[in-house]
Amino acid sequence: MGYGHNSVGSAYGGELAGRDLVPLSQIAENPARVEQRSKKVADGAGGLVETTVTFPVWMDPVSNGGTPMRQAIEYAHRLVDKWLSEHPACFPPIVLNLTDGEANDGDPTVPAAAIQSLASADGPVLLFNLHVSDAGGSPVTFPDSDAGLPDAYARTLFGMSSLLPSHMRSYAAQEGFTVSDGTRGFVYNADITSVVQFLDIGTRASDLR
Repeated sequence: MGYGHNSVGSAYGGELAGRDLVPLSQIAENPARVEQRSKKVADGAGGLVETTVTFPVWMDPVSNGGTPMRQAIEYAHRLVDKWLSEHPACFPPIVLNLTDGEANDGDPTVPAAAIQSLASADGPVLLFNLHVSDAGGSPVTFPDSDAGLPDAYARTLFGMSSLLPSHMRSYAAQEGFTVSDGTRGFVYNADITSVVQFLDIGTRASDLR
């Protein structure tokens, strides 16, 4: 889902437009479009050659002002609550909030606490936040304190973030991050590698059964 300029809803395009929760198999089969893009690959002799690859696109980023984060988290709450009513014994849902702006529609901590109060029979719902800010400051990944964060907004997002469960702390430690019992699922101004690691660690569930 996407949110901006007082608008919250599905971010999918093409055949999936307007839909919220979609099985991965249907996502794979229904990109909004498929582009031809250039990519440099190894030529086997120590150099690079340019080739053309097919590149599926499911959604396009849109920047149009406004950050109705409270409304977005409330929207996610409704989706998760409905999912849990239909799948009460499922692995606990994980909500990833990627944002570059300060909430302009009220205090987001209230719906954040509400969504974290939801639970399946297997555990509580997790809410993780990735903050990309133009305020500057050093990147921070999986902190256990808000002491190194540059402003009140970043500290608010840290406080809204769930503690990393033990198995995710283990994954994070394996990736070289320093973790503790207080480590939260929060990233501030990370580079693209850390963003990918955040998304990977934040969705790891396959080894638990």
